[in-house]
Amino acid sequence: MDVLLMLIQKKSVKRIIIFALIAVVLYFLRSMINLILLTFIFTFLMDRLVNFVTDKIPINRKLTVVIVYCLIVGLLSLGIVKYLPVIISEISQLVKQVTTFYTQPHNNKVLNYVVNMINSSKISSYLEHGVTFVFTYFTGIGKVFVQVLMSILLSLFFLLEKKRLIDFTKRFKHSKIAAFYNEIEFFAEKFIRSFGKVIEAQFIIAIVNTVLTTIALSIMHFPQLFGLAILIFFLGLIPVAGVIIGFIPLSLIGYSIGGVMLVVYVIITILVIHALETYILNPKLMSSKTNLPIFYTFMVLIFSEHFFGVWGLIVGIPIFMFLLDVLDVTNKDHEIKEEIK
Repeated sequence: MDVLLMLIQKKSVKRIIIFALIAVVLYFLRSMINLILLTFIFTFLMDRLVNFVTDKIPINRKLTVVIVYCLIVGLLSLGIVKYLPVIISEISQLVKQVTTFYTQPHNNKVLNYVVNMINSSKISSYLEHGVTFVFTYFTGIGKVFVQVLMSILLSLFFLLEKKRLIDFTKRFKHSKIAAFYNEIEFFAEKFIRSFGKVIEAQFIIAIVNTVLTTIALSIMHFPQLFGLAILIFFLGLIPVAGVIIGFIPLSLIGYSIGGVMLVVYVIITILVIHALETYILNPKLMSSKTNLPIFYTFMVLIFSEHFFGVWGLIVGIPIFMFLLDVLDVTNKDHEIKEEIK
């Protein structure tokens, strides 16, 4: 019994037990996972945006928060009223166009071989889930709108009272659950530093990729640009695999409207934008320790998609980076370079 008590009192063992308890609590709250993730993502990104604005412009922080949220809600309302019907229509046409082309037989042997290869691989499952995710979310807009609205409100209240909330939460540091609070604080700091930063980088990269790809597709006279832009943005949130998944519908549409040459142009466009992401955006936005080997990236995506669905494709890599940070798995070469600097 004494040995067990001594074991539990060890910091590492205590940390593992508390981490397991947090995982169990999140499991029982899995029906609210959308609200939890959206609230964290909104809060983190909006906090970064507010900090950026207040650093550039000497203005009261609370006033900045209110102005930024009014702009976001205004743009969101405008998008829902004016552009949502167009986006839903274009996504519906896009799904029908890809499905029709994907299921009908073709005279081109190479194309038939590629389609058969997609059928027998995991890529078709990713494509199906990705398109279904976007289509379902935009057709079931009522439920999504409530979740987004609740997340925005919660993040707004958090940012308006950020200092007060932090001061109030610190009271637990000297309470009877101080040991539990200290471990929660440790995991929270790690989570914000790893998960939050990776999500932020993924959003910025997805926005840049969407803008550049949409411009290129408009030059090539692709139809349903709104729908394609939404699809490209969501797929852009998936590291590495998103490029491969997005290539499939773009190539099929390109072949159906312009033949092989348009597919070649699509390939060149994707390669150029992917090179921009790999050699410019990633090194600027991501810490070097997030540069996972491709094998690890795909394994994490496969398992996270299996257990968490489409959300797993988006948050799988950030969660994995959080776990690596908790386990102190770091890039030693990067640390040496930082020390030299």
